[in-house]
Amino acid sequence: MSDHQWDFLIQGAKVFDGSGNANAAVEDIAIADGKIAARGRLLDASKAKKVIDGQNRWAMPGLFDIHTHYDLELEVAPGLPESVRHGTTTVVIANCSLGLAFGSQRKAGADPIVDCYARVENIPKSVLRATADKVDWETPRQYIEHLNRLTLGPNLVTLVPHSMLRIEVMGFEESISRDPTEAELAAMESMLADALDEGYAGFSTDALPFHYLANQPNTGKTIPTQFAGYQEIRRLTEVVRRKGATWQATPPKDSTIGTIRTFLLTSGRLHGKPLKTTVVAALDVHSNRKIVRLARLLARVLNSRALQGNFHLQALAAPFKTWSDGAITPLAEEIAELRALNEKELEDRDGRRALLDDPVYIAQFKAMWMTGKQGYGMARLKRLLRLEDYAFNRTMEDMTVEVCPLELWQGWTFAAIFDRVKALNSGGATFKDEHEKQIVQDYFSDVKDEADFVLAMLRAFDLDVKWYTVSANRNPQMTRRLLMDPQLLPGFNDSGAHLTNMAFYDGNLRALRLASEGGDADVAYMVRRLTRDPAEVFGVKGGTIETGDVADIILVDPEQLQRFDPDTSARRIYRDEFQHEQLVNRSDGVVPLVMIAGQPVWTGDRFDERLGRDKLGRVLPTTFQS
Repeated sequence: MSDHQWDFLIQGAKVFDGSGNANAAVEDIAIADGKIAARGRLLDASKAKKVIDGQNRWAMPGLFDIHTHYDLELEVAPGLPESVRHGTTTVVIANCSLGLAFGSQRKAGADPIVDCYARVENIPKSVLRATADKVDWETPRQYIEHLNRLTLGPNLVTLVPHSMLRIEVMGFEESISRDPTEAELAAMESMLADALDEGYAGFSTDALPFHYLANQPNTGKTIPTQFAGYQEIRRLTEVVRRKGATWQATPPKDSTIGTIRTFLLTSGRLHGKPLKTTVVAALDVHSNRKIVRLARLLARVLNSRALQGNFHLQALAAPFKTWSDGAITPLAEEIAELRALNEKELEDRDGRRALLDDPVYIAQFKAMWMTGKQGYGMARLKRLLRLEDYAFNRTMEDMTVEVCPLELWQGWTFAAIFDRVKALNSGGATFKDEHEKQIVQDYFSDVKDEADFVLAMLRAFDLDVKWYTVSANRNPQMTRRLLMDPQLLPGFNDSGAHLTNMAFYDGNLRALRLASEGGDADVAYMVRRLTRDPAEVFGVKGGTIETGDVADIILVDPEQLQRFDPDTSARRIYRDEFQHEQLVNRSDGVVPLVMIAGQPVWTGDRFDERLGRDKLGRVLPTTFQS
């Protein structure tokens, strides 16, 4: 019979408990039966089965990732290792109106999981179909029960996805072609209310105008939530307001009036009670510098005493670096000429090539690509002033090739390759080898301007050329100001989506690193922003490490955090679970310990065998339920 009272004792760590208290103290933390058993100075180590050295470490609650699309990965890798290794112990799923709350919804030939996710979240259809094939539930209640049976790593907070709610009530084709009848809208209100009563933390919608479907003949249509008018959104968010739950949304990008009208729904002054609202996203967009200023102004106005809102824009803690496989990238969807290439199936190289060779398309592409880059006029002025309509970055000096079948060009910018092509074609340079000579002669011999060059790159390499650019958050100090703004909320990592296009799994650590420039007071503030604040916004129990709390706790090495170079953290790995490549991050050494429900699941630089094998996390209970 053991005399030990505690399973673990973390000794001598500086504790940032999520309260925001700037006077972080060095304490010991005792853990027993998955919960915090005691906190204090010089606790009796003889009472613990195992002692963990916390000296020169920060201890804090496990971090929240408030914007993920892990709905699919949970079905094949419920441990979510690519988030856990960076200290994330709670994730919010079913964002942007997409999720699995109503099952596969495969009816009348429709396959909504595949059709909605494939282009919006840039997840291959093979991955999506494999997940949809496993779905054996049909209702929100059954889905919660299913999630709680999984061998979860992190805890979950789940939302009711509007696109899927619309499909459930109206059918797929009707959901993307008309308004609901009064009976259908009443049914949606009832289903939403029931789901919130069953443990869903809120409701997600989406209005970004470049979120398109992936099935024929609907590739020119956006996802179902975007067919909802203001009155439908108002009535459904009224259910959310009444229940005290949370609305996650995205703005109608191209409509300032629409954005203001929509988000005035948060106002307690206008609607009797504030509506908790969290919105993607506060980004310092390079091509349009006014966007971030207007976003911060909107948050201040909505949360003012005059309007009494509860409005939280999500801020990304990293440069918005996106990778493209040829023309396939999330931001390409906002431009019609690039979107036409995205509409083709990934395997349809011949279809993309036919389009790239079509004279009408070539003229349209060249006009788009050169807009604002030459001559005079408003487009030129807007580009010079960084007030363009596109977030997509068309500056070739900023487009860097990472992978290319012509290995010589790897690591070069598009601009540098264009210069080389011009030099080769004019006789001002010599070919390095026969491969380069053949490629240039076959595809680049007629290149006259940069639009011709981009078209030639797509013809020559299709999806096999992989390049990246940074379209927002280039200034670290502006990014830090956004993260520290009390009107905003750190997040928007998009974990689990865009498998080969984005990698922000270490976003929370980036936020801590930027905050640490201000010392312990700013670290304490940021820990609160990554733990207690999101728990409060989403109305769930979590984000604290008081005695009696579930022991979701991490250690951070502040010296390693400072040495950590987030700009070089991205890695391209092959995930057996997906049978596909994925961009991920590596921050080994920064987080020496991650505990979920009192169990160490990441220690040093390796996972414990329990992660993904044993059930650790849970769907967090909501605090607004009666």
